[in-house]
Amino acid sequence: MAVSASPFPKTFLLSHEKFSFLFPQTPPQGKFKPLRTKYLARALKEWQEYEDAVKRKDLARALRFLNDNNPIEPLSDSLMGESNRARLPEFVGGFDRDWEVLDTCLNADDLKLVASAYKFLQNRGFLPSFGKFSRIVLEGPRDVTPTVLKSSTGLEASKLSPKKWGVSGSSRVALVAFLGGTSFLLSQGIDIRPNLAVVLGLALVDAIFLGGVCLAQISSYWPPYKRRILVHEAGHLLIAYLMGCPIRGVILDPIVAMQMGIQGQAGTQFWDEKMNNELAEGRLSGTAFDRYSMVLFAGIAAEALIYGEAEGGENDENLFRSICVLLQPPLSIAQMSNQARWAVLQSYNLLKWHKHAHLEAVKALESGSSLSVVIRRIEEAMSSST
Repeated sequence: MAVSASPFPKTFLLSHEKFSFLFPQTPPQGKFKPLRTKYLARALKEWQEYEDAVKRKDLARALRFLNDNNPIEPLSDSLMGESNRARLPEFVGGFDRDWEVLDTCLNADDLKLVASAYKFLQNRGFLPSFGKFSRIVLEGPRDVTPTVLKSSTGLEASKLSPKKWGVSGSSRVALVAFLGGTSFLLSQGIDIRPNLAVVLGLALVDAIFLGGVCLAQISSYWPPYKRRILVHEAGHLLIAYLMGCPIRGVILDPIVAMQMGIQGQAGTQFWDEKMNNELAEGRLSGTAFDRYSMVLFAGIAAEALIYGEAEGGENDENLFRSICVLLQPPLSIAQMSNQARWAVLQSYNLLKWHKHAHLEAVKALESGSSLSVVIRRIEEAMSSST
């Protein structure tokens, strides 16, 4: 064991091959008061800059701060002082605030920066489950018939397909209630047909010019429907995370989704760097396509797992078809159907194995938590189940 000098007066650094410990001697009272003030001012200033970057959703600035600034080693109470230590934010020495860099990802135009944020936290040991199951695309049989799908999930293939509004589930109940209410009012001599015509006209305008965002906004306040959306998006989020795809953000407001160019009432934005690079080169490997398919069909799988059937996911299927046409040679209808069944089965099983993590993500989204909190809840659930 070697002894070396330290920049702190009357302090010795005892070092070994794997361990080092800083032992400051207790100084006379008030001797290091300038040091306390200097340390406190530096720590507060640096972390206030980081907090400002997070508040402004400036990912580049927040990430630059985290990369450029080494962790601040907290001083002992004798050097720091009880009153000064109480003024420091909790993250000094604890690094809890490093997580907040994820909350700046949604506004980032450069998705490589989003990937860098996840890489930074992963290198710090905060994201042990990120990409943990990325090799699942290389496992298991590839031919998934409707019979195999039913034997594995207990559900008919039709239960794992998006439904048109009013055909099944909660939307069917709403439609029956609406038609029943209209019939009752008419039977009581209350003619609502003029008002109904206006409502239907507005709905048509909403559908044509606004993509149905107004109706989606209204329906999103209905608790059962809102819960189903959360279950669906949490499925996308968890599978993307476990497959190692950085998540840019989860959008649950239909108006915000429309402004961001997202089709549908909500959306989870993720990025697959390998797939992006391959598409730029005019090709797409099987593993990248498999991973993308799993994330796309994870929302449908989540609904089927929780409710026994899926209602949402029509836009997910449309995205899947748009990618299929980029493959060379393009997939046949039968191949597309098999790939879809394979992907939804893989996602269904992964969500079933980690159902607790999925439910924790749903709860976090339901409470309005930020992305960093949702990811932390997932990691806590994953660690508690191992």
